[in-house]
Amino acid sequence: MDKNFLWWRDGVIYQIYPRSFADSNNDGIGDLPGITAKLDYLADLGVDALWLSPIYPSPDKDFGYDVANYFNIDPKFGTLSDFDRLLNEAHKLHLHIILDLVLNHTSDQNPWFQQSKSSRTNPYRDWYIWRDSPKGKKQPPNNWKSVFGGPGWEYDEKTKQSYFHMFVKEQPDLNWRNPDVYKKMLEVFKFWLERGVDGFRLDVFNEYYKDDQFRNNPPKFGIRPFDQQRHIYDVSQPEMFTALKSIRALLDGYPERYAVGETFLATTEQAARYIGPEKLHAGFDFNFLTCPWNPKRFLSVINKWDSLLSANAWPNYVLNNHDNPRSASRYGQGENDERLKVAAAMLLTLRGTPFLYYGEEIGMRNLKLRRSEIQDPLGIHFWPIPVGRDGCRSPMQWDASENAGFSTGKPWLKIHPDYRKRNLTAQKANPNSLFNFYKHLLAIRKATPALQQGSFMPLTYDPRQLLAYLRQDAEQTVLVVLNFSNRKVRLAVGPQLRGSDWQLLLSNKRTSVPAITNGWLPLMGNEASIYIRPNK
Repeated sequence: MDKNFLWWRDGVIYQIYPRSFADSNNDGIGDLPGITAKLDYLADLGVDALWLSPIYPSPDKDFGYDVANYFNIDPKFGTLSDFDRLLNEAHKLHLHIILDLVLNHTSDQNPWFQQSKSSRTNPYRDWYIWRDSPKGKKQPPNNWKSVFGGPGWEYDEKTKQSYFHMFVKEQPDLNWRNPDVYKKMLEVFKFWLERGVDGFRLDVFNEYYKDDQFRNNPPKFGIRPFDQQRHIYDVSQPEMFTALKSIRALLDGYPERYAVGETFLATTEQAARYIGPEKLHAGFDFNFLTCPWNPKRFLSVINKWDSLLSANAWPNYVLNNHDNPRSASRYGQGENDERLKVAAAMLLTLRGTPFLYYGEEIGMRNLKLRRSEIQDPLGIHFWPIPVGRDGCRSPMQWDASENAGFSTGKPWLKIHPDYRKRNLTAQKANPNSLFNFYKHLLAIRKATPALQQGSFMPLTYDPRQLLAYLRQDAEQTVLVVLNFSNRKVRLAVGPQLRGSDWQLLLSNKRTSVPAITNGWLPLMGNEASIYIRPNK
């Protein structure tokens, strides 16, 4: 490994949804000991860090994103001792641990909110966002909406005021303008940093501050009520930059710590402004994740994201997470995984940090549920509109045994019915499987410095079927060629790329470098090929 290797910049981050990864005590819910038992698998796969979705005590009104206690582990996942063991065992294998921090809101069962709602004079009252209703209790203080439907305000009969909640009413938003809240949030970071945590993913971080005048959002066209507003007063306020400076200063007091932010309702331009020195190490631009299967669209997003980031900022890319339908269902063609190999080759060879989501390496498909099986509050509220997130959260498919090897108990969410054929054990035994392609690709990335820190130069500026680019450092040049179509295509290769010194690093369609005839490099349908040569 390169001596300049920096885990969060040059490595690959693997997201685990703990409820669905591995169940050690067979209660149907994944847990920390289950993850610990799979660390050897993750190290062998070739990832460098594990991002764990929330594991704090929670009533699960939004499955862990409603935190009742920031300083402990939910018993269904284990104990602090279980977490410490996971952390220590991960570090032995050179795996880093990233925790999900949900600091915009808490659970309504958090003791802070229980105090806050007890009376208007309670010391914790101002820890949350309380407002009078100028037109009476049946009218909210302003027009701000909840993502989960309805007004963003919940009236409290006891104290005759309403509190704001961007998500479900059981998730009251914290008041970051209160100095005590600000101080306590930094204590949350420090608590986990002192335990040895390597980094944090900040949930909806740019929503920490709201407009101090509580002005109404202006209208715009949209289908859902929440989408019928321009969210300029309930998100992305300028005070966030001061908070980021404090967070970054705290992180920089520890070696190689990291923070990546979920930019909520942000444009690419807004997301880019949150990344850099005295800000976050990284942030998500979800335009890449939501791209259709079109090389021109992908390249447009890549070029824009790269161009907007400062020289001191670093991009990242993701095709899957716990909130969106799986890419295997969005891009796959039935049970054929060839397109998914093209997607994997793109994700893992771009200039930036790749994020993988559990099960992505075996092409897990989105789970379909009947109404009675839906768990997600978003899916329940908007049924039959398919906006729920359960489909991407089904248990990991380890093998063809009962419940896919996830648990011998009844899983909290049903197993995808394709698990007997689509599982890790079966794919390990198949040399042409998606899993083995991912594993080979991850090994190549780790062994090739140009794929980690090298420059990015697209070779196709108006791609219709083909995306090709160079990754280059002082020592080597890597050529990545991706055919998004089912048909044979050709890449026009300029004189500087011709010659016989190319070596094939990886392809899902061939075992040797094809002949370049009259300046054309041929590709098979759905081919992903990676070539390398030393710089002259």
